[in-house]
Amino acid sequence: MATVQKITPFLWFDKEAVEAAKFYASVFKGSEIKDSRKLENTPSGTVEIVTVELLGQDFTLMSAGPFFKFNESVSFMVPCETQEEIDYYWEKLSADPKAEQCGWLKDKYGLSWQIVPTILAKMQKDKDPKRVARVTEAFLKMKKFDIATLKKAYEGEVLKTQRKNAKL
Repeated sequence: MATVQKITPFLWFDKEAVEAAKFYASVFKGSEIKDSRKLENTPSGTVEIVTVELLGQDFTLMSAGPFFKFNESVSFMVPCETQEEIDYYWEKLSADPKAEQCGWLKDKYGLSWQIVPTILAKMQKDKDPKRVARVTEAFLKMKKFDIATLKKAYEGEVLKTQRKNAKL
């Protein structure tokens, strides 16, 4: 029996809902546009509503005029197992280099995404506060996450290298 999704993100676009749905479906492999319809004679004029499934999660996108803009208070987190996955999503989604920080990016529609390695959550739950602090210090300097650098920070290798270079 299929589980019914209880919460569906609903995103308001000016005119780009159909274009955005096609774009997101192309970025997230195995995704599809499930439904598209137009509503005529609404207070906003003609409204387009599109439902797209991205990685098993339904999203509803609506074109209904320039009344609202996306901001960083809402973002979508994409957990990634590998650096290749992080690099792929970063390359496809990032459209504003000024908005990049700590794994966060903005796409061409102004929507914020977090492209995050799954290993980061494990590192942040470590019982050793020094490890957690090193990882935090490392990722706060990053735009796009680098798993190898996070692992080095976790193991203390970054500090060892810094100390060695300081002595030279």
